[in-house]
Amino acid sequence: MIETILPGCVVAADLFHDPPDATLFPEEEKVIERAVDKRRREFTTARFCVRTALGRLGLPPFPILPGPRGAPQWPQGVVGSITHCEGYRGAVLGSSAEVSTIGIDAEPNGPIPGGTLEAISLPEERSELGRLSSRHPHVHWDRLLFSAKESVYKAWFPLTGRWLDFHEASIAFDPSSNTFSARLLVPGPRVNGTQLGSFSGRWMVDQGLILTAIVIGRQGH
Repeated sequence: MIETILPGCVVAADLFHDPPDATLFPEEEKVIERAVDKRRREFTTARFCVRTALGRLGLPPFPILPGPRGAPQWPQGVVGSITHCEGYRGAVLGSSAEVSTIGIDAEPNGPIPGGTLEAISLPEERSELGRLSSRHPHVHWDRLLFSAKESVYKAWFPLTGRWLDFHEASIAFDPSSNTFSARLLVPGPRVNGTQLGSFSGRWMVDQGLILTAIVIGRQGH
């Protein structure tokens, strides 16, 4: 499903269930040996999706272990992003020769818990969410804002190795094109010889889910 909002330079694999035959590498198994069942299923199916996407890149299976701040450690020459929520797991990968970074996120299309919006948003974002909600009530815009910020962070971290706070990027949505822009409020990373001041992404709402994605290509791709 997520391929709908992705450019052609990346590959995707996603699932709405947990395959009973999905397995892990021993190194991955060790990471979740004490995990509860829910965490184990999320972790295992997400790696199943990664393996499928690697195959679509013409690459063999590879153990995907968490690195700094939990970010996946990809095989050499690969960039990617993983997401999972209730009823959905997905992975998007690309060649590092063509893609600089990827950030994806999936969320249920429902309201975020009370008090969370103030913690993750800026005043101007909250004002805009009110206007969007009145025009497009089928979308839970507070949850979409959270998802977009998650995708921004996942795209940001591999480029910088640094934390990005929820209040350090300002998101603006365009419902006419299902796109969003994230204006960075701190100095951005250098990509293709240029310092980025913003990220651009796409979003969709379908089957009770919100999906957001950012893909930044390399110069000339």
